[in-house]
Amino acid sequence: MVGRREKAQSFCKSRVCVAIAIGVLLGCVFALCFPSGFVSISNPAPILNHRFVKSIAQVGSTLCESSERINLLKSEFVAASEKNAELKKQVRELTEKIRLAEQRKDQAEKQVLVLGDQKKAGPFGTVKGLRTNPSVLPDESVNPRLAKILEKVAVNRELIVALANSNVKQMLEVWFTNIKRVGISNYLVVALDEEIAKYCESKDVPVYKRDPDKVIDSVARTGGNHAVSGLKFRILREFLQLGYSVLLSDVDIVYLQNPFDHLYRDSDVESMTDGHDNMTAYGYNNVFDEPGMGWARYAHTMRIWVYNSGFFYIRPTIPSIELLDRVANRLSREQAWDQAVFNEELFFPSHPGYEGLHASRRTMDFYLFMNSKVLFKTVRKDANLSKLKPVIVHVNYHPDKLPRMIAIVKFYVNGKQDALKPFPDGSDW
Repeated sequence: MVGRREKAQSFCKSRVCVAIAIGVLLGCVFALCFPSGFVSISNPAPILNHRFVKSIAQVGSTLCESSERINLLKSEFVAASEKNAELKKQVRELTEKIRLAEQRKDQAEKQVLVLGDQKKAGPFGTVKGLRTNPSVLPDESVNPRLAKILEKVAVNRELIVALANSNVKQMLEVWFTNIKRVGISNYLVVALDEEIAKYCESKDVPVYKRDPDKVIDSVARTGGNHAVSGLKFRILREFLQLGYSVLLSDVDIVYLQNPFDHLYRDSDVESMTDGHDNMTAYGYNNVFDEPGMGWARYAHTMRIWVYNSGFFYIRPTIPSIELLDRVANRLSREQAWDQAVFNEELFFPSHPGYEGLHASRRTMDFYLFMNSKVLFKTVRKDANLSKLKPVIVHVNYHPDKLPRMIAIVKFYVNGKQDALKPFPDGSDW
């Protein structure tokens, strides 16, 4: 009995162990096959948190992408702007090249018109070279404001121009009063300070006030006669670039006739002279004697007295503009008198290390365009010459300018025959 009972208990234990083993095995199988279990329990919080995190990640990603896109667009915009600026620069350069090419073409066409087809030299004594250079192509972009003024003031694209500051106010009044009296309408005052600009406006005198320029304005406000005179070569350039011929005039000049009726207009520069007779005004052969040279002791030289840089007619040609540039450039570097530099650039020939200016020039009639040396030393003492009426008288040889200008008006305009007598030939110092 006891033996049977032990066997029965042992068998039961074995069955329990097998059942447990089968249960564990089945649990493992179900755990693998159904990790979430048979029933899905609704639990929204974890799902929402997951979606929220995912949305934030997407937004952050979008913001990063947008920022990168903006930066990319900015860099593309900067690159496009730089490219546009470069293209504009190229357009300006090409436009300038086209303008210069058209200008050269225009000059070439005018040269052809003057010269015509190539020809053989004619008979002896009949051949003449080119004297008159063609005018430049006007360029109003240089100074549109001045261009509008010149359109109103100039006659036949030419005018008288004078520079003035407050230091010469009294002489300026004599200057424009006689211009008006003669009937000249094409004249312009370049005012170098505000006082002169307002004064000219009050007197109904055509005036042009330049745009501010530190270098020029400092001289213009305080400079004396010679300093102001040197400014004209810079200022006149714009007039020529705009295609106008200019009769440059100092203000110590009395106008008695219209000078435009007495110009030849066949040269780049037509100037009055500081000479006082035919030899000094128009040139002469001066013989230099050097006894030590024996047989070759006499050397011939050519002499001419200088042109006056206070009264000259200049045409808008390439050589004329080059002359202004040369003089202005030297005056900016050298402590020199503008009239000396003006003549050196006009007359010095090309030589090793130096290329001369190829400009044509003409000397004005010294009795018509008279300097004060001719008047006070010669003309007033000659009964016949004193009857002649000059076109202008330039008081360039005497420092007492204003009283002599007033006396000249009394003599030639009012007919007061003794008006010039109180003055000496030269000056007191």
